[in-house]
Amino acid sequence: MTRSQRLNPLLRVTQQRQDTVAKMLAERDRTLAEQQQRLDTLKEYADAYSVAPSGGTLAPAMLANHLAFRAKLDTALQQQAQVVDSSRQNCEVERARLMLASRDNKVLEQLAASYRAEESRVADRREQRELDDLGARRVRVAQEGNES
Repeated sequence: MTRSQRLNPLLRVTQQRQDTVAKMLAERDRTLAEQQQRLDTLKEYADAYSVAPSGGTLAPAMLANHLAFRAKLDTALQQQAQVVDSSRQNCEVERARLMLASRDNKVLEQLAASYRAEESRVADRREQRELDDLGARRVRVAQEGNES
């Protein structure tokens, strides 16, 4: 088994690891997009409720309910913004992991390519040496045939 062939199992493992990390990053990106969409929806909802209700004066109880609802909505906005920030950080962590896995895979691929190139050069030199030996034998046989 050649050195380049011995790297194949390791290359498969690093490729699988890279694929796994890429899938995890895709999942984190999807989660971030969902969380961002929820935040955007909450913001739109909060904007709609930021305007005082029309219709003139409000009963004190309705005003109190409106203010309490706004306070809960603001709290929900803050919490969702934290969830979005956390999701964004998770995405960045996965992106960094993917870059590392990709780099590891690339290094092994380059090493395997280097080994294959060296093996090819060795095979070419061996073939050339065999051809040179064959040519030298033919010359020797021809010279011995001429001397006889």
